[in-house]
Amino acid sequence: MLELVHLVRRFGDAVAVDDVSFEVRAGAMTGFVGGNGAGKTTTMRMIMGVLALHGGEVRWDGRPVTAVDRRAFGYMPEERGLYPKQPVLDQLVYLARLRGVPAAAARRRAGELLDRFELGARAKDRLESLSLGNQQRVQIAAAVIAEPVALILDEPFSGLDPAAVDAMAELLREFTTQGVPVLFSSHQLDLVERLCDRLVILARGKVVAQGSVAELRASGKLRYRLVVDGDAGHTDWLDRFPGVDVVSANGSGVLLELSGASTDELLTEALRRGSVREFAEVRPSVSEIYREVTA
Repeated sequence: MLELVHLVRRFGDAVAVDDVSFEVRAGAMTGFVGGNGAGKTTTMRMIMGVLALHGGEVRWDGRPVTAVDRRAFGYMPEERGLYPKQPVLDQLVYLARLRGVPAAAARRRAGELLDRFELGARAKDRLESLSLGNQQRVQIAAAVIAEPVALILDEPFSGLDPAAVDAMAELLREFTTQGVPVLFSSHQLDLVERLCDRLVILARGKVVAQGSVAELRASGKLRYRLVVDGDAGHTDWLDRFPGVDVVSANGSGVLLELSGASTDELLTEALRRGSVREFAEVRPSVSEIYREVTA
């Protein structure tokens, strides 16, 4: 397990990472989300030792992380670090060899990854000749080619088409199945909600929320959807019903919050006025939680 304990990083007088603590659990995919400048990239660089810590500690398997530990991590930086004028296959093999993978195994693994991302036919092409999306696929292959014990990925899904997103997600799930902790940042909240076991939300350098999707959604405001027979006029009474706040209305359907009234009182009154087609709890989406905690 990877642990971040009270991390702090400053740039001059500005505090970019402010007392950040969370876990990336073994065999789990953790999504790291936040707006531009929230501190995600800085935090990942601190994990990898690219930036020094001004406070706190990064721990691996319950002890302070070492340079040897970090060499076994797979890292995909925000700035893509491959060689644009080198053939794709050659540099993947080279990077694997730097990580101690034998030559034959490195070439085999590189070929398998390129085939998996439908780039086998481009193996001898220079990286700069590929589209940006395909360059992204090669960067992902470079991060995983040495069978890392942990994965730290900064915006790995950026620029990928839906098929490549699915292939990447399947690949990451294979690593988590083997017990590898995976941390990745993304602005695609629907994708994070679909893929991740846990989420960490960062704003202005601080962790403002973390937990599983279910835990985060349960922490948000509980609302109710009421749908009755008839048109919008059949729900006008809700504006005057004590302890009910109407959030939005669309035809015969109303989204509301209870600020004093009970569900029994509300439903009883709705049935007294006509037929109720639907009455259900509405939990906020991850996107709504994100907007609420980062506001």
